[in-house]
Amino acid sequence: MTFPASIREASSPSPLLSVEDLTVRVGPEPDAPALIENVSLSIAPGETLGLVGESGSGKTTTGMAIMRLLPQALDRGMHGRILYQGDDVAAMDAKQLSGVRGGEISMILQDPMASLNPVFSIGSQLKEGLRRHATGEGSLHERAVRALDDVRIPSPEARLANFPHQMSGGMRQRVVGAISLARAPKLLIADEPTTSLDVTIQYQFLELLKALQQRLGMAMLFITHDFGVVARMCDRVAVMYAGQIVEEGPVRDIFRRPAHWYTRALLDSVPTVNSSLERLPTIPGSPPHVGARPQGCRFHPRCANAQARCQEPPPITGAGTGRAVRCWFPLDSERTIA
Repeated sequence: MTFPASIREASSPSPLLSVEDLTVRVGPEPDAPALIENVSLSIAPGETLGLVGESGSGKTTTGMAIMRLLPQALDRGMHGRILYQGDDVAAMDAKQLSGVRGGEISMILQDPMASLNPVFSIGSQLKEGLRRHATGEGSLHERAVRALDDVRIPSPEARLANFPHQMSGGMRQRVVGAISLARAPKLLIADEPTTSLDVTIQYQFLELLKALQQRLGMAMLFITHDFGVVARMCDRVAVMYAGQIVEEGPVRDIFRRPAHWYTRALLDSVPTVNSSLERLPTIPGSPPHVGARPQGCRFHPRCANAQARCQEPPPITGAGTGRAVRCWFPLDSERTIA
């Protein structure tokens, strides 16, 4: 999303990460379908930005593109700038990337079993990452024990000998977190890290991430489909639909007064303890397929306020301090929060 000048001035003057007009196509051809299109966002040092939307909206693709972990065909179809402390990650070669990826910027994937190799012990996988980190007190073994202790794994020294299948889902996710955080990154991309966890373990893991963030002073891009997690973890939120960011702003403002009809529909579908509805509101239809996205506003086939003009691409306008929305007819009423 490209901000109007008034909103840009309200943003951080020196963001840690600034993504500008990022597009990822399924191939280098200019007419190839775009998984994400003209995505722009920024994250200040120490800030947490939530990226929220339904499955298939492009959230994970955005995170993988920032890390330059896309498959080769998609990497060739990537355009735009990914500025980390002023350096363009999108233009880096493999050697330059190795100095940033995994150290300066780390990522936690949503499925820990996809991140951990089942044939290597936890200790060997953790030490592999630590081995590339030149600084730090103590031996490699001592630093590995401290890394597990930092994520509150009991008996950390004994756990180094375990294999992934010998640990619970919550423990595996903590190990993935330990590997990602062991080198004290300045930016952590967390891609739905609590999806596979039950509610109690999810709460514990989120509180752990917040505590580690405060201690390390790192920024976070938190990718999720859960507005409850956004409320707990994030300072600002960007709402994504069909490969585009449709609204962005401070979390409290978005919850109180959403400007995009999609954002309002997502918020209305979240259950509350005071809700007396027999059936929760739902959004009709499904997100469009990558190769069959509608013209104009991509949400208009599912929108409760769709009008003829929505067939045209909507402008990006301000919706308050530090806010922007991509909509012809944005909401202007306050939402009742139970």
